[in-house]
Amino acid sequence: MTPALLAIIYLSFVSLGLPDGLLGAAWPAMHSDLGAAVSLAGAISVVICLGTIVSSLMTDRLVRRLGTGRLTAASVAMTAVALFGFSTCTALWQLVLWAIPYGLGAGAVDAALNAFVATHYAARHMNWLHCCWGIGAAMGPTVMSWQMAGPAGWPGGYRVVGVVQVALVAAIALSLPLWHDRAAGADASDEGHGRDGVPATRRELLRRPGVPQAMVGFLCYCALESSCGLWASTLLVLGHGVPAQTAALLASLFYAGITVGRLLSGVLTLRLDGRQLLRLGEVIMALGLATLLLAPGELALGAGLALLGLGCAPIYPQMIQLTPVRFGTDGTQSLMGMQMACAYVGSMAFPPLMGLVVERVSPLLLPVVAAALLAAMTVCLEVCDRRAGGVGAKAAVGEQAGR
Repeated sequence: MTPALLAIIYLSFVSLGLPDGLLGAAWPAMHSDLGAAVSLAGAISVVICLGTIVSSLMTDRLVRRLGTGRLTAASVAMTAVALFGFSTCTALWQLVLWAIPYGLGAGAVDAALNAFVATHYAARHMNWLHCCWGIGAAMGPTVMSWQMAGPAGWPGGYRVVGVVQVALVAAIALSLPLWHDRAAGADASDEGHGRDGVPATRRELLRRPGVPQAMVGFLCYCALESSCGLWASTLLVLGHGVPAQTAALLASLFYAGITVGRLLSGVLTLRLDGRQLLRLGEVIMALGLATLLLAPGELALGAGLALLGLGCAPIYPQMIQLTPVRFGTDGTQSLMGMQMACAYVGSMAFPPLMGLVVERVSPLLLPVVAAALLAAMTVCLEVCDRRAGGVGAKAAVGEQAGR
């Protein structure tokens, strides 16, 4: 393992997380400036997610053609261009157009790097990889709050993050020889193929026991995370009367909880297996949602969001890391793309639905909807583990132990 390459992979996930919290943090001010309804943030989220679904399903083919390194550099560059585009918008339709390249870039990075790390590195690296995503996601709302407090406003927040993305593109481009060396020594050409060397079709992968339940689990988790990430500030402002700037800072505690939790999860992998970490995360998520529902005051609301993020921390990385353990290492890249696409369906469908609930019923229902998604996810993952039957588990575990 090349330490420099691993550092670049971590930086790539910082870049993936940086823009994710921007829209939710800025939207209470953006919708007024653009003359858009509050619920239309969900429409922007839909466009982004459609792009990520398309690019996730194409990632297996793109990785074979470009390699993981070149694909990552191109995708981060695409998101940088989109962020600068967001900063120039004066109407909703312009946001919709710039959301297309952002979604396409984000989906390719997510699917390609997750499959690469799940196949080649130990479980602790997957948690720390997603910890880096959390660092970026927590930094985004903080940067946006800082810029909104000054004359630059929300466009300045998008410009600052766009500049950071450009710097990361340069770092990834300089690292391309390392990606080439890694690919040459890792038998990466076998990824996405069946046991007989023939590529496994999506239909064949869907027939594997537990795969449908795993995909629904991804959908439920990402629906929960994206809805809470997008509407947390609005919950605080419209539901509890918190000032917009304070709400943006409190909302960043959700991503801060994810970041800290993933750092701790990487350590906990030395003592707990992936399934145990999943269950621990589910319990902490439930505690965070209960706090948001029952405890009044800004301090309690911030604590609830931090707990919710802390519980979310191990869920997504462990579902990804368990993919080759549950279903075998053959077809990992293709299956990862399918799972990412299903995850983005959840991210696409639920934020706009939650926006309608926020606008037409009450923003206070956000924790209730999140609790229902948590329950559905928990059931699906338990059924998945029972049905998967450890396909390829011994081999995958042996590989993980040797890294």
